[in-house]
Amino acid sequence: MKRLIPLFALALVSLTFSGCLEDNITTGSQEIDGLSNPEELTFNSEEAATLSQTLDIPTNITIASINVPQHLSQQSGLGQVTQTSSEARKALLGRVLFYDTQLSVTGETSCASCHLQSAAFSDNLAFSKGINGAVTKRNSIALGSVPTFAPAISGYGSSGDEEARAVEGDVRFFWDERAGTIKEQSEATIQDEIEMGTDLHLLSSQLKEQELYKILTFKAFGTTDLTPDRITLALEKFTSSITSMSTRFDEMTDLRMRGNRLDDRFTASEIEGMQLFNSNCATCHGVSMAQPSVNIASNGLDALYSDKGVGQQSGNASHDGVFKVPFLRNVALTGPYMHDGRFETLREVIDHYSEGIADHPNLHPFLRASNNTPRRLNFSESQKQALIDFLHTTTDETVLVEERFSDPFRR
Repeated sequence: MKRLIPLFALALVSLTFSGCLEDNITTGSQEIDGLSNPEELTFNSEEAATLSQTLDIPTNITIASINVPQHLSQQSGLGQVTQTSSEARKALLGRVLFYDTQLSVTGETSCASCHLQSAAFSDNLAFSKGINGAVTKRNSIALGSVPTFAPAISGYGSSGDEEARAVEGDVRFFWDERAGTIKEQSEATIQDEIEMGTDLHLLSSQLKEQELYKILTFKAFGTTDLTPDRITLALEKFTSSITSMSTRFDEMTDLRMRGNRLDDRFTASEIEGMQLFNSNCATCHGVSMAQPSVNIASNGLDALYSDKGVGQQSGNASHDGVFKVPFLRNVALTGPYMHDGRFETLREVIDHYSEGIADHPNLHPFLRASNNTPRRLNFSESQKQALIDFLHTTTDETVLVEERFSDPFRR
């Protein structure tokens, strides 16, 4: 499941799914001997015994709840977001699928192979390892979601309909935005000849015969028929639950919004970094770190691009060298950076924007000076360190250890 955007980026966004998928059919579902009522959030003893042979998961399914930071609450109208029972049950199935190497034709890779929990669901390699010794063509975007248990979207949805698909608007997926929905992205990743190389229909026919998946699928959907659409929907529900709202950045932003002092809780360097970021970086990445202000852009990595990015898909020369603008939550954990992983450190990234922007014909206007040359921000050494210190405040430590995001398999 590479390059889901990320909440955020990262965006570490981020981390990601829409499409016309299966309805929740738990109401009035069929009765199957040995399987518990799918609407219950508990596995019976027989189910638990079967699952425990392979998985290390609790008998009870937990419904997650997120406190939305005040600055995002004002934007979204949501103070606290709680999963529905249906979302929690599907997310559990999605979690198992996410870590299952059976999703690759060779049994070598899972979604988690390219999205490590320890790296905020990014990869620590410039190009991820695929199957049969191959490597991916681009860096893996970190996974993440906005605080609605939906993919990162333009504007937060507030529908209470537990089966409503996210309205993804103009936010698309992959570095070149070739997928319009997370369903499309999931299908492309699983079937990609480098990443997983699996036919979804064949995968469906194999998994639905396994007792483990019969139990989890029935709990999620009220049927044991694990169709391709149900596979991608379950993966969506899991990845859409990966939010990073518990950060010092959110605390800083809330305090600032309320007019409170920052210097009691944050260093002078962190505060200066926030000011520099808001003045120079937020025009594309967004002040709230919840969605970018610009979806795609050329950021002047090269004067000539071997990888045309969005232009490779659109065939439009004005899109050559244009790529998805990532979210930046957890950015300190998600290197290497850029679509090709060329920068190992945040310092290298900041050096690029400070002195290294190349004069590409499609360079975004925000990165051009008044005389139409590439901008030179010329940050001082202390300013560069301030930006790094500030970007570290976007780290959410909980996402790195939270059990509901972890590998459920007994290895």
